[in-house]
Amino acid sequence: MTRKRDAPHRVLAGKYELLRQVGKGGMATVWRARQRGAAGFSRVVAVKRMLIDLASDPASAELFIEEARVGSQLAHPNIVEVLDFGQDEEGGYYLVLDWVDGIDLLDYMRSFHQAKRHMPWQAVAAVATQALHGLAAAHERVDDDGAPRPVVHRDVTPSNVMIGRNGVVKLADFGLARAADRLTRTLPNIIKGKLAYTAPELTRGGRASVSSDVFAMGVTLWEALAGRRMFAGTTPQEIISNIAAWRIPSLKLLRPDLPSAVVTVVEGAIVKDPVARTPSARAMLDALTRALRGLADEVDATRLSASVIAAKARLEQMDASLERELSIDDDPLSASVEISVDFENSPSARRASARPGSFADEAPTVPRVAVRVEELPPAATPTLKSPAAKGAPRVEERAPPPVAVERAPATKRPIVKSSLASSTRLPDKKK
Repeated sequence: MTRKRDAPHRVLAGKYELLRQVGKGGMATVWRARQRGAAGFSRVVAVKRMLIDLASDPASAELFIEEARVGSQLAHPNIVEVLDFGQDEEGGYYLVLDWVDGIDLLDYMRSFHQAKRHMPWQAVAAVATQALHGLAAAHERVDDDGAPRPVVHRDVTPSNVMIGRNGVVKLADFGLARAADRLTRTLPNIIKGKLAYTAPELTRGGRASVSSDVFAMGVTLWEALAGRRMFAGTTPQEIISNIAAWRIPSLKLLRPDLPSAVVTVVEGAIVKDPVARTPSARAMLDALTRALRGLADEVDATRLSASVIAAKARLEQMDASLERELSIDDDPLSASVEISVDFENSPSARRASARPGSFADEAPTVPRVAVRVEELPPAATPTLKSPAAKGAPRVEERAPPPVAVERAPATKRPIVKSSLASSTRLPDKKK
């Protein structure tokens, strides 16, 4: 039977009404949907659907089924919850997930970087703390008999770290995850996940592990703080080559405002040798907690919530501006407001490219705008538990070099440089 194409208002299994397509990847699409039940019950959920072209492929279907199986066994506040899995009247699989009303870390980063601002390190630390709680829970999973059955995510990237408007961070998309009790077969020489976040041992044929997930988390945090790619490249071969070359700029030089203890935590996760790397997500979380202890400018869920709401507003303004400039006529999902940040075009990256031998003498970013970061009253369940000292000094946030922004490649479409003038500071302390 030929599967009918999904469209708004289509109802799956008599209870999930598709409302709007919000994402599309190499294997599936994600819809904002509404679950309807008895006596007027209703709630918003996310529905993931396999692409029609892959629906009849047994290997792809098996991956989708395994994502549902693994996800259903991970119950944690910082992991996107699997709510249901089933088939529609035509036999097509659907996966129902908790709807996170917010943005992913990639868009959160973009809201700062494209406005020519660095992300406040306090906000990055708050996101990292919650994301590491979720990753540690996956790595420490046990079966019904109490035996360890770790789940390796294999795709820890900024786009898979969701930040809700309520300030809660959730790790998403275990579609490439491998549970220790069931190994997924893969074709030889294929690395699953995004190459720029791939641990070096995997490029040499090693197996995905807890340690490779830690490395990917380290790269994610490094990029959020640095405002540029750690391993740049326009082709898979170029990215792998840059991983092998291992020329990583000093994070402290790129962000002189960072506490040394925070830099140490991030750099411990991106060590090339897995034996010398931070051994687990739990160990990384513990190290980050110690690094933040006693530091001023704690970011709790309340402050993170306000920052996310402001970031989302900036993105909507920017995307609307780009749509007007591009005069998009195509289907809006394929036409691109999908813009990526070109971290490599920053002046610091161009200086480094001119001196391929070393990044050691790269000048630090010169601050342009002082961004005031003040403590908010503690939330009911704060993200970080180290209270800031009373009367702690304000921290000046340093702005990164100008960031070139261009939309995803498309035929005969212009490259657009865009930035926002709106403030990117974290919300001030409530009086």
